[in-house]
Amino acid sequence: MSPERRIVYRQAGPQDEEQIGAIDDSFTTDTVYEVVADDEGFALRATVVDPPLVKKFPADESNDDESHGDESDGSDDSDDLHVEVAVDGGKVCGFVVAGVEEWHQRLVVHEIAVAPTHRGYGVGSALMQRACAYGRRLGARTAWLETTNVNVPAVRAYRRMGFTLCGLDTTFYRGTASEGETALFMSMALDAG
Repeated sequence: MSPERRIVYRQAGPQDEEQIGAIDDSFTTDTVYEVVADDEGFALRATVVDPPLVKKFPADESNDDESHGDESDGSDDSDDLHVEVAVDGGKVCGFVVAGVEEWHQRLVVHEIAVAPTHRGYGVGSALMQRACAYGRRLGARTAWLETTNVNVPAVRAYRRMGFTLCGLDTTFYRGTASEGETALFMSMALDAG
């Protein structure tokens, strides 16, 4: 990404749908989190994998995510979802999809993705800040997302953004292309401070 370019952030429109769908949300990692559980709780243990793991999300799982909060929570209330995009030189280079669940005032980040060429430049963080601002405007008290234990780059990014691990599900991906992975749930207070 050239230093003279400026990323423009805005709410997505119908004209962005094709470019959003074309974003490569795959990732490569040399570390995965092994979930260690006992009767008292669980912990994540970073484990090096060699060769590095390359994860590509099947087309039918995209726009359900880092993390793909990466992946979807299974709801299909697309009318109530808010989509923000990052645009560089007229081309969408990242997006976030979020919605507020009113019954408990929680912002759910359904998906966030940044094109590989724009990762590491704060695009994901800026998109998340915009999603959280949207949630706050609607009265959300927390932000919540789901990702997988193999998406260590996303987990690390979410932690830098202020999210903490709040739970997991070892059966969440049963019967999907991600079977064998563990869903990690992360949250962040929006009403603090």
